[in-house]
Amino acid sequence: MWSPTEEEKYGVVICSFRGAVPQGLVLELGETVQILEKCEGWYRGVSIKKPNVKGIFPANYIHLKKAIVSNRGQYETIIPLEDSVVTEVTATLQEWAVLWKQLYVKHKVDLFYKLRHVMNELIDLRRQLLSGHLTQDQVREVKRHLTVRLDWGNEHLGLDLVPRKDFEVVDSDQISVSDLYKMHLSSRHSVQQSTSQVDTIRQRHGEACRMPVPHHFFLSLKSFTYNTIGEDTDVFFSLYDVREGKQISERFMVRLNKNGGPRNPEKIDRMCALFTDLSSKDMKRDLYIVAHVIRIGRMLLNDSKKGPPHLHYRRPYGCAVLSIMDVLQSISEIKEEKDFVLKVYTCNNENEWCQIHENIIRKSSTKYTAPSSNYGLIISLQLLRGDMEQIRRENPLIFNRGVSVTRKLGFPDVIMPEMKIVGCDIRNDLYLTLEKGDFERGGKSVQKNIEVTMYVLYADGEILKDCISLGSGEPSRSAYHSFVLYHNNSPRWGEIIKLPIPIDRFRGSHLRFEFRHCSTKDKGEKKLFGFAFTPLMRDDGTTLSDDIHELYVYKCDENSTFNNHALYLGLPCCKEDYNGCPNIPSSLIFQRSTKETFSVSTQLSSTKLTQNVDLLALLKWKAYPDRVMDILGRLRHVSGEEIVKFLQDILDTLFVVLDDNTEKYGLLVFQSLVFIINLLRDSKYFHFRPVMDTYIQKHFAGALAYKELIRCLKWYMDRSAELVRQDHIQEAMRALEYLFKFIVQSRILYSRATCGMEEEQFRSSIQELFQSIRFVLSLDSRSSETLIFTQAALLNSFPAIFDELLQMFTVQEVAEFVRGTLGSMPSTVHIGQSMDVVKLQSIARTVDSRLFSFSESRRILLPVVLHHIHLHLRQQKELLICSGILSSIFSIIKTSSLEGDVVEEVEMMVESLLDVLLQTLLTIMSKSQSQEAGEYVSCLLSLLRQMSDTHFQHLLDNFQSKDELKEFLLKIFCVFRNLMKMGVFPRDWMVMRLLTSNIIVTTVQYLSSALHKNFTETDFDFKVWNSYFSLAVLFINQPSLQLENATPAKRKKILDKYGDMRVMMAYELFSMWQNLGEHKIHFIPGMIGPFLGVTLVPQPEVRNIMIPIFHDMMDWEQRKNGNFKQVEAELIDKLDSLVSEGKGDENYRELFSLLLLEKIEQETWRETGISFVTSVTRLMERLLDYRDCMKGDETENKKIGCTVNLMNFYKSEINKEEMYIRYIHKLCDMHLQAENYTEAAFTLLLYCELLQWEDRPLREFLHYPSQSEWQRKEGLCRKIIHYFNKGKSWEFGIPLCRELAIQYESLYDYQSLSWIRKMEATYYDNIMEQQRLEPEFFRVGFYGRKFPFFLRNKEYVCRGHDYERLEAFQQRMLSEFPQAIAMQHPNHPDDSILQCDAQYLQIYAVTPIPDNIDVLQMDRVPDRIKSFYRVNNIRKFRYDRPFHKGPKDKENEFKSLWIERTTLTLTHSLPGISRWFEVERRELVEVSPLENAIQVVENKNQELRTLISQYQHKQMHGNINLLSMCLNGVIDAAVNGGIARYQEAFFDKDYITKHPGDAEKITQLKELMQEQVHVLGVGLAVHEKFVHPEMRPLHKKLIDQFQMMRSSLYHELPGLDKLSPACSGNSTPRSNVLVSHGPMSPESIKLVHRHSPLNLLGSVRHSSSSLSSHTSSETGNLVILTDSSVGETAEDMYHMQASPSTSSLSSTHSAPSQMINSAPSSARGSPSLPDKYRHSREMMMLLPAHRDRPSSAMYPAAIMENGQPPNFQRAFIQQMIGPCKPCSDPNLSVADKGHYSLHFDAFHHQLSDAPPALPARTLRKSPLHPIPASPTSPQSGLDGSNSTLSGSASSGVSSLSESNFGHSSEPPPRTDTMDSVPSQAWNTDEDLETPYLPVRYSLSEPDVLESLKSQPCRSHSAPSGVIPQDTMDPPALPPKPYHSRLPNMENEEGMIIEDDDKHRPLHRKVSQPVSGGKEEQARVAWEHGIGEQ
Repeated sequence: MWSPTEEEKYGVVICSFRGAVPQGLVLELGETVQILEKCEGWYRGVSIKKPNVKGIFPANYIHLKKAIVSNRGQYETIIPLEDSVVTEVTATLQEWAVLWKQLYVKHKVDLFYKLRHVMNELIDLRRQLLSGHLTQDQVREVKRHLTVRLDWGNEHLGLDLVPRKDFEVVDSDQISVSDLYKMHLSSRHSVQQSTSQVDTIRQRHGEACRMPVPHHFFLSLKSFTYNTIGEDTDVFFSLYDVREGKQISERFMVRLNKNGGPRNPEKIDRMCALFTDLSSKDMKRDLYIVAHVIRIGRMLLNDSKKGPPHLHYRRPYGCAVLSIMDVLQSISEIKEEKDFVLKVYTCNNENEWCQIHENIIRKSSTKYTAPSSNYGLIISLQLLRGDMEQIRRENPLIFNRGVSVTRKLGFPDVIMPEMKIVGCDIRNDLYLTLEKGDFERGGKSVQKNIEVTMYVLYADGEILKDCISLGSGEPSRSAYHSFVLYHNNSPRWGEIIKLPIPIDRFRGSHLRFEFRHCSTKDKGEKKLFGFAFTPLMRDDGTTLSDDIHELYVYKCDENSTFNNHALYLGLPCCKEDYNGCPNIPSSLIFQRSTKETFSVSTQLSSTKLTQNVDLLALLKWKAYPDRVMDILGRLRHVSGEEIVKFLQDILDTLFVVLDDNTEKYGLLVFQSLVFIINLLRDSKYFHFRPVMDTYIQKHFAGALAYKELIRCLKWYMDRSAELVRQDHIQEAMRALEYLFKFIVQSRILYSRATCGMEEEQFRSSIQELFQSIRFVLSLDSRSSETLIFTQAALLNSFPAIFDELLQMFTVQEVAEFVRGTLGSMPSTVHIGQSMDVVKLQSIARTVDSRLFSFSESRRILLPVVLHHIHLHLRQQKELLICSGILSSIFSIIKTSSLEGDVVEEVEMMVESLLDVLLQTLLTIMSKSQSQEAGEYVSCLLSLLRQMSDTHFQHLLDNFQSKDELKEFLLKIFCVFRNLMKMGVFPRDWMVMRLLTSNIIVTTVQYLSSALHKNFTETDFDFKVWNSYFSLAVLFINQPSLQLENATPAKRKKILDKYGDMRVMMAYELFSMWQNLGEHKIHFIPGMIGPFLGVTLVPQPEVRNIMIPIFHDMMDWEQRKNGNFKQVEAELIDKLDSLVSEGKGDENYRELFSLLLLEKIEQETWRETGISFVTSVTRLMERLLDYRDCMKGDETENKKIGCTVNLMNFYKSEINKEEMYIRYIHKLCDMHLQAENYTEAAFTLLLYCELLQWEDRPLREFLHYPSQSEWQRKEGLCRKIIHYFNKGKSWEFGIPLCRELAIQYESLYDYQSLSWIRKMEATYYDNIMEQQRLEPEFFRVGFYGRKFPFFLRNKEYVCRGHDYERLEAFQQRMLSEFPQAIAMQHPNHPDDSILQCDAQYLQIYAVTPIPDNIDVLQMDRVPDRIKSFYRVNNIRKFRYDRPFHKGPKDKENEFKSLWIERTTLTLTHSLPGISRWFEVERRELVEVSPLENAIQVVENKNQELRTLISQYQHKQMHGNINLLSMCLNGVIDAAVNGGIARYQEAFFDKDYITKHPGDAEKITQLKELMQEQVHVLGVGLAVHEKFVHPEMRPLHKKLIDQFQMMRSSLYHELPGLDKLSPACSGNSTPRSNVLVSHGPMSPESIKLVHRHSPLNLLGSVRHSSSSLSSHTSSETGNLVILTDSSVGETAEDMYHMQASPSTSSLSSTHSAPSQMINSAPSSARGSPSLPDKYRHSREMMMLLPAHRDRPSSAMYPAAIMENGQPPNFQRAFIQQMIGPCKPCSDPNLSVADKGHYSLHFDAFHHQLSDAPPALPARTLRKSPLHPIPASPTSPQSGLDGSNSTLSGSASSGVSSLSESNFGHSSEPPPRTDTMDSVPSQAWNTDEDLETPYLPVRYSLSEPDVLESLKSQPCRSHSAPSGVIPQDTMDPPALPPKPYHSRLPNMENEEGMIIEDDDKHRPLHRKVSQPVSGGKEEQARVAWEHGIGEQ
């Protein structure tokens, strides 16, 4: 049972669920779900992604999370309880994941990898945050890192900027727009910072404090590898400033044993120090780390005699330095320690030991010795930043290692209060430096080795324990022993010792220095010879000053006793001391050595002791009552450090002095107090302000002080008008805050003590004081600069006193004080610029103060604040400060509005600010100052957002006149419009933009009622209404509101918060339009474009609201003008530009039509309305198609087709000439891009035809300048002629040349005339000389509703590209329409295909039917001229399909073979403005067998006549091969039964009796046959005249075959004997490759080199047979793929004879030429054939007509030899391989096409279980030439160019396969060529001896299959056309499924073709040596084959 869940409400999918159960909800890993119900391990709920789809899912697939549920029940909502940053990271990562993958697809690899890295970091940081193990500081740091990365990624992915506060996303409802704007700015700033330098953000979120960040060096000594010392050592590290030549830090001391390890084993890995408190200034100094090495041992290192081994001395050894400047960069960049090696240098002269570090730094290499190797001190350094607390927090490991804190000498730059008064870090360090000594020799021959011992002694003579520190890192000691310099009576030590003496022991203590000589003799004793001393504190209480002190040296010896220290303390210690007490007796125990001196220097760093006499005098003022005035005056000269050290004591003293004598000391105490207060304003002491505050709150006791302080303050202010020098007054003004703190605290103390006495006097004194303040501020300061500074100081300090006053006065009272003060300031006009700024800053601080947060005080203060701002805004002064003040005000009001009522304050602001804000914004926007604009826009929006109905009502009621209201409305609408147009807020500020839109739509709703009420009826104002409509239109079109472009999550978020604001505005717009009434006519046609733009927004509701407005517009214009032409014109114009911008879609078109037609139905003008709407809808269809084509990666064809369609629509249907011309030029540009120059010319011709040869001026248009119509037309004509020239369509250019010539002639412009005539002449030359290709034509049907409108269910004829054959065209079309399915039959599709949601393409080749027949029939016209008319200006095309009607005659299939002829008529002729045009009309006729025969024979006769004529008139030069081939093809086909079959079929008595109506046609056929014989006779005569001697045998053979042909027709056609005498001799072999129908092995395709003398006769485009061209010109689309093999050699040429098997009829009856065998490749032997080309029988209909589509276009065969194309003509290669195809035409002779023959190997297997199939031909794979796998491969021989096959396939008749291509260098292997199709192969059931056997139509007939199976497999058989020479009549040959040929002869000379002859009839040179031996071999082989059979 399902039950609602209580706790389980929210979870994350931890395993993807496919939803494979009923009601299952599909869930992806990581999705979040809301759970509604549960039941036995299953949950029911929704995915947060798709909240509308409910479903069930397994409970164990979900990880539950805590969430807050509100509104429990059906519509409950859940809010996750996790940290908002975690939630944001999760959502962001999900959004990024999609975009991240797209980056890879778009090749933005760099960003792809960066983003991946950031995403991984986010996942890791999120994991840390969720772990719950972080401290608060760590959480804060992790969140900072997270937000920096989130913002970085969002910016780089172009996503929205997220405004944040403390890392959390802010809720825009909870803060003012001004604050939101600032947050956006700071977020943008942080993103930019993070992008440029992530480190710099570290301080951004920290507390804003003025304290400079201290730096610290962490130093760790890793090791000291010095094996040469062998003694213990002390190493001292310190920081040294080279420029000042002094040490700036304490020393860090490390004690090492002789092995280099720490002397104390506990110190291993703990020899580290932290050099603290280095300021930024210090970091810029030239600092060095200096390490001094002191050894502890013998006097001389290498001399064991010097001194006994038990005595150890401290002796200098060496020094090492490291420049911090050099390493600072490297250690700043990394956050861990970095190691450095320090070389230790030894000193050459011990006397200079104190300077060794300087010498090393200065590189004075003579003074020190470098070590022998690089070993030395290995240290590591790390730079740390921040105060000590932060360092301890962030680096706990360092402090765990027992780091030694090593301080600076003296105090840091910023003195923190904890060092002084509060806190326990009381510091009292005296740093003493042993400088130098000068001692006597004492009668010694050598100088002494002097050691100094120092003790600290208390007043009672006790030695103080642990008060001497040699350096941090080691414990303090009680005695100090200096190092010893060998034999030196004037030692210089320079060693610093720290004396951390307790404060209470400091007074009375003194230092004693004892001097001993260290002997190096055997005993090695240390002899005392003198001492010196100095007290630490003078008698006046000041400590030893920071200076060098030269102490007196007193003589003594070991026996001297120091037990009674009083004995020497009475003596003077130094010169100053001696001067102070000159009367000291000289006869004491200790005698001073006058020649000996000893110097030390001291530096005190103490928080409790002072060296300042004046300060001590003040603290002890009672001891000097007469000097108090002087002492108070001298306080100003005491240093700040001393004052802050004794701050509390000094303040106490001052107030005691004040109480002592107010009259006398009052002013001086006041001045001293002011001095101290201002001292704390210095940045160095700024942090003592809390100390001062603590003092005032807890320690201050001056209960009476307030009276005097007020009196003095007032006195200063009152004097400000008189005094010229006002420094002291300004000082007092600056100290105002703390003076008031003292005054208020004093009054509180007094009040407590006296229970509130003198309250009135206090209040009145304060009021008087405020009067004085107002007086100071009201003075005119323009003349006095000093007064300006006084006023500025007062204004700066003034806001700081409010908090103090609030302790004593009510909020209202303080507010009144402040209002009076602010009100007393002179207005802007009367003060200078600088005071202006100060005044505004003071107001800003007032607004930011606590006082202003009280609503009671705001009501009092707001008017005066707003007054000042208003004045500034009016004058456009100090705009940035004003905007800051306003932002603060709005921020406070927004916060207050969440808690209480702010109506009154908002009302004040509206009255004072709204108008001036609008004016300011308009000014700013006109100057494009975006920063200021942003500030003021946010202020305006804040104000509008706070306004309620009441405020708007008051605002609108307060306008005195309609003009004022109009001005206001125009202003606000203008600002709103600019706001949307200018993009004040960047695109990624989505939160800001949406909030802005929301405020605008709300405001507009309030204002629209006022607009309607005031400006509709008689007071109608077009300007305001127009402004309103423009605003509404702009609003709806805003990019930020187009939710369709947003991600689903973002869309949902926006809709939940604001709804769809476009709909709100659309309703508003519609209702306002309806309110206009009769005034609507003012907005027609002006608002049509804008409203149309709104309706095109892809939001159904907006469209439903807005589209009916167009009906309204039509109606109003109809009423006014009686038509709606304006609406119509404007709508069409605007529609074009808007749709091309990407607006609108199919749904819009349907909705537009539906809504308007529904409205128009009721109107009287219904008909015109419906017509218009229909027209617009159709235009939209075309525009949408056009746009889709243009914006997609569509092919040129589609774009061009689309443009033509649209252009024609503009011209024919809506007659918009300008649009029409625009699209003419767009179309022209597309054609030029696609290099369709002819089409480009025809397109421009359309514009040219619109122009006249007149001088009418034309305006500038598109790229045309202003010019006359004549000039434009001339320019166009020239351009068109140029394009025709580039397209080689010179015939089209010539009329234009003539037209221009007429114009030039009429103007006597002979220069231009000469130019154009020469151009015309050049074109004639080009026609005659340049090669042109004839294109193929293809019919394409586009079926299905998925096609663009302009193609849908239409058929077109397309003009192919050069060299393009059907297959290439088909591929191109399928690639242009990748979704389309190729239809596999030519039948017209039924309704199911036409209406389906798919794309079907039906493509087949068609034959052009030229209009200009005359020129084609003229004999003497060169073929180059005719070829143009054959394929140009064509409007009709033909497509033939052969079929059998009635029973098929097996004897002679021609009797029943009909032709179905489809004629297609186009809308325009090709070529034209497009490469394809729509079919306008289809005509279907059936051609009877007899008519077909007539046409076939007639066509062949015409072809022969043309060719013969060309040779007769010397148009063909030299090479007779073309004529040879043509004659051979016709004569051979006829001899072998071609014409005979026609005779059999139609001259038969049965036929004549059955078809009496055909008598005339039969006569016509007879006449044509007679004519053919006659023409052949003439041809042979011409042939004889030109034939080459070597070709004579061929000629003789032709004569023989011709006689056979004539005799066979003799009895039917009398009169044939009267033929030309040339026509005698033997028959010739066929000249056409024909393909047999037998099965083929995969090895059986071979293209062979040309060796034959007839090397040109290989490729027959049409059947050369007079009988067979019914398939060549009529049914040429058939491709027959057959499986057989035939061999043929050069010798065969001389042995061929008529044979039944070579009958021309043998394939005339074969399948329609569009058909392709559907047998599998195993049966057909077509290994290279991809399955997609193996179609059913119907598919064959799609192949090109014979002239267009040779069989090879579908079936590639390899023609490569050794990787290269064989050496046949380049023309052939072009035909076979190139993407462009040579033209082909049914009327061309054989030789017009590419010339090659196909040779096929014999097949060596029987065809078993071949499926039913049509007889078809294929190209066999040669064993030498592999077939490429791909039909599109460049080596593919399968291409539309193979006209050989197209001819023979269609005619099924003649073959010239004897010719071989190219030549090889070695005898080729035996190759079998396919020759004509033997009828026997297909008719095995007939008598084998019958000369003419009928041929079966289909392989599917069982008897054929049987016969094929029964055929023996043969590799050698006689050539089909070869019979013994002596046989006159052809004997019957046995049936053969194939024809084997003898090996072909090797040709010495291959055939070469010139480049420029590639594509035209070729004249080739034939050179063919003939070998008699090989003739014999051929005969023997053939006879052997017969025998075998």
